[in-house]
Amino acid sequence: MAAALQGAPEYVVCVDNKGYSASLELHKIYRSVPDVDAARDGDLRVVDESGEDYLFPSRMFEAINVPKRVHSAFQRAASL
Repeated sequence: MAAALQGAPEYVVCVDNKGYSASLELHKIYRSVPDVDAARDGDLRVVDESGEDYLFPSRMFEAINVPKRVHSAFQRAASL
């Protein structure tokens, strides 16, 4: 997930929500936020639907590439 460490928003999909089923939806796409310290600890900072960011084990996510049009749509939705 090197792109997240370079400052660009990255999108990830939840592939495991064991222990966090109330907080994470399996197969849902989340935006990740760069956090070098969290990455060193094996964690990933993700933004939920409320706009708040939280730390979760990075093993629970897989990075995905989204087309530019989808990225723009996500950005517009996040600013509402």
